[in-house]
Amino acid sequence: MPGTGLGPGAQAPAGLTDVSYSTNTANALIHLYRAEVGKMTAYRQRLDMTTNWSVVTTAGLASFALGDVNNSHATFLFAMFMNYFFLRLEARRFRTYEIAHHRVRIMERFFYPAMLGDKVDPGWHQLLLAELSKPRSPMSRSDALGWRLNRNYLWIYAAVLAAWFAKLDLGQPKGWVLEFPAAFELADIGSFPGWLVFTGVGLFYLYLIALAARAARTYPLEEG
Repeated sequence: MPGTGLGPGAQAPAGLTDVSYSTNTANALIHLYRAEVGKMTAYRQRLDMTTNWSVVTTAGLASFALGDVNNSHATFLFAMFMNYFFLRLEARRFRTYEIAHHRVRIMERFFYPAMLGDKVDPGWHQLLLAELSKPRSPMSRSDALGWRLNRNYLWIYAAVLAAWFAKLDLGQPKGWVLEFPAAFELADIGSFPGWLVFTGVGLFYLYLIALAARAARTYPLEEG
């Protein structure tokens, strides 16, 4: 629970009290806070770096595929695979980032209000001790994937899909009419039939949408 913000002379509710700290304890917590904020900053940069890799890779592969009509549309399928690799890497970094973020939020909601004279739950340090004794991310792998998809990668994947369709269309002569099921042949890759390629891409994008939709909408300690 955060501080209650009681005015002068007001009585603290049961379970809330003034918390005092020795100089050594306060200094240790302050140094821990600075270390965790530094870790958050470093991992924030690593998250941005992974997204940049994805954008640059996608742009390079798209330029190659669209630059020559003879270049295979399979380049965009490779771009989808590479972006998924970057997404999983970024989600893993995001979970590590959230470990530090969770500790920082605990100290911001309890330690600093207590230092400033507010009333806080005297047992708040058990939350921090639990985080230090057994570090764990407050979000699951699927939530981390969903969050990064919602923030960045759905836009990248939408651009790759649109460019893939454009590549399939640009290779056709003028006056060509889209007709099914013959249109599935546009996505043929060697001995792999186009309908199988379309099915694989469709299932993959449904999987991404499901990940994004199921991701938790709130962070721990952000409510209440």
